[in-house]
Amino acid sequence: MRASTLRRLMNLWPPYLFNSIRVLRLSDDWREARVVLKLRPWNRNYVRSQFGGNLFAMADPMYMLLAMHRLGPDYYVWDKAGEIDFIAPGRSHVYADFVMDDAAIERLRAAAAQGDKVLEWFETEIRTAAGELVAKVRKQIYVRLKPRAR
Repeated sequence: MRASTLRRLMNLWPPYLFNSIRVLRLSDDWREARVVLKLRPWNRNYVRSQFGGNLFAMADPMYMLLAMHRLGPDYYVWDKAGEIDFIAPGRSHVYADFVMDDAAIERLRAAAAQGDKVLEWFETEIRTAAGELVAKVRKQIYVRLKPRAR
């Protein structure tokens, strides 16, 4: 699937669509993604800031998707764990950038070369358009070379 097609489909995916989460950019080479969570009356929490579950949801699948497409069909790639550290209330639209660079892909390939399972953490920050830090998100992905590819 092309990155542009997946980006459009994700923007129609109910957990994103109904919570005002949009994938703004998904690079053709699957190295980078940019996601926005728009602050709307229906996704605010009791104190009128971004709902924490939506902050986590905007980041949830991104590292897994980038790794899956960068590594290719010879690898299993799954989300394993996640953490979020809330720093400040999000009182406006917030953005997160995700990067799966060549060094990370080479590390994953090397670690999984013998068929071992690999667990690696990736981090991103969620910020307002003005650059204010709202949250830090860590996602752990599971990678393993498929038996037929060894």
